[in-house]
Amino acid sequence: MPWVSLLHNPEGIASVYEGSPPDLLGVRLHEVVLHRDGPTLRLRLDLPRFPDRPPRTWAAQGFDTLQVEISLSGVRAVELAGFGTAVTADVRLGTDNGVTLDVTSPETRVRAVAATVFVSKLSAYRNGA
Repeated sequence: MPWVSLLHNPEGIASVYEGSPPDLLGVRLHEVVLHRDGPTLRLRLDLPRFPDRPPRTWAAQGFDTLQVEISLSGVRAVELAGFGTAVTADVRLGTDNGVTLDVTSPETRVRAVAATVFVSKLSAYRNGA
């Protein structure tokens, strides 16, 4: 099942990628935040592929990286092991008595179960890498 099909609000990401967003494999993980409101777990990550036809404002500014914040609300369980300064991870969303999250990389592991998942922010920037 594609990760976008689990989102409460898939319209924005689906629109930017014209219905074919990339899998969440090999993403650069910038941030993992736990917040008591919800309770919520938020991941901030760079997607592995920039849209083929980005919005004109992004193209005009030379942006080459799409960053997304994925939030899980109604978090019931969380496990976090390790972290680093340059984490490249595989992120998998699924369903098993709620929405499940599994983030894996050599240095980091995040697992969670929540009631719902949604995109809380989409932004683009020039990575230049």
